Amino acid sequence: MSFNYSDTAQGIYISLLELPHAEELLQLRLRNRAEHQPFEPLRESDFFTLKSQRQLIRQRLNDADQDRAYMFGIFLQEGTLIGQATLSNIVRGVGQYADLGYFIDAGQQGRGHMSAAVKLVLQFAFRVLGLHRVQASILQHNHGSRRVLEKNGFQAEGIARRYIRINGEWQDHLVYAILVDDVTG
Repeated sequence: MSFNYSDTAQGIYISLLELPHAEELLQLRLRNRAEHQPFEPLRESDFFTLKSQRQLIRQRLNDADQDRAYMFGIFLQEGTLIGQATLSNIVRGVGQYADLGYFIDAGQQGRGHMSAAVKLVLQFAFRVLGLHRVQASILQHNHGSRRVLEKNGFQAEGIARRYIRINGEWQDHLVYAILVDDVTG
């Protein structure tokens, strides 16, 4: 499955990450390792290798083939990878929802790129996948992520206590969600 969704006003596009992107993804992760650590699970040092990034991409491509998850690269118009957004834990049947996770290069924060990328991922989720709901869980002190979600129409639903182990500790997360009806009116 190959496609691009773009936001020309923001100068970005999203596309499924593929094996040729592995080196760029590794460099993005290495460059932002310290900055992102307070918001991510603890990772073994071998996660930050080309082999692991290739393995991750292979797994996510397989997940996409199975309609379980989709991992997008966020690119500047000229093709530079600046972030990632993933729809995961896709539930079909009576649920029709997925979880959204994302990160962006620290040097690109505050420019509106992440908000634009999330909007594009939502278009894919609702128009292509036919999902009913997309949800995201963020740390309470992650104000940048909160702004991204709220700009895209997500609504706060509550707190999930000690929900995900981030930076080595079980931490409370704010749960946000958006429904297809919220986007289509």
